Amino acid sequence: MNDHPSAPAGAARHTPVSDGASAEESAEVRRFRERLGLPGLVDVHTHFMPERVLHKVWNYFDTNGPLIGGLRWPITYRRAEAERAAILREFGVRAFTSMLYPHKPGMAAWLNAWAADFARRTPDCLHTATLFPEPGVETYVREAVEAGARVFKAHVQVGAYDPADELLDKTWGLLADTGTPVVVHCGSGPVPGRHTGPGPIARVLARHPRLRLIVAHLGMPEYEEFLGLAERYEQVRLDTTMAFTDFTEGFMPFPRRALPRIAALGDRVLLGTDFPNIPYPYVHQLHALERLDLGPDWLRAVCHDNAARLFGI
Repeated sequence: MNDHPSAPAGAARHTPVSDGASAEESAEVRRFRERLGLPGLVDVHTHFMPERVLHKVWNYFDTNGPLIGGLRWPITYRRAEAERAAILREFGVRAFTSMLYPHKPGMAAWLNAWAADFARRTPDCLHTATLFPEPGVETYVREAVEAGARVFKAHVQVGAYDPADELLDKTWGLLADTGTPVVVHCGSGPVPGRHTGPGPIARVLARHPRLRLIVAHLGMPEYEEFLGLAERYEQVRLDTTMAFTDFTEGFMPFPRRALPRIAALGDRVLLGTDFPNIPYPYVHQLHALERLDLGPDWLRAVCHDNAARLFGI
């Protein structure tokens, strides 16, 4: 997808806060919460990972790696780990995740060990783990669940694997049986992969209909197809990561005809942001949801209540 604009419409309106959250932004997030009467936010799609891995991710964005699709993508919250966590707390985020993912075999178990340690020293982080289709995956996923992992991340685009691979079948079954949510980047944005799109993950759901799948980024750009999966399978949820923002609307807009469907699924849409790897201030994601004008009840559910209920917060 080399026809993406170098800077989507609207992206230039946002000035990245290179030194982290400003006092003004923190105050604006607080006002957003107060308007809704929320005790805080629950963000199911934030990235914490070993620093050297995260720095490689940032370098990928900086050098416009092929999976970015030609987009200009400055990292707004390029800060040290403790500072990034402090920023989320300033925003009133009660719980967040450490979405991390391998791009090749042999990485997942090591990443899971790091994530378990991060969760121990970061009580407001939901203990996150990951997986990859490889021999032994069921063993280390079971170990992670038994160690307290509360959510998994799978990245079909970056990992370039078929989620319906037979190597993962028992693992999906394990996660379905234990009721462990899995955030899966399975949509084809910003650049399609060999196994992205609704088809491969639909095959997983056909085998494991009770899997608590959280479709990252609302499945962009196949929004309507992934809404269809959520309408068909009662355990399928969607996260809002980067959806409806000026940045994303500039190259993968959400079809307005589908807004009634996302309103009707209001109990299964969860706030996600991609913090810290976003090219605009955090508060813009909140404003982007608010301007959909789907009502305060929908916003309260999306920004707090749905995830709080799912994770028992």
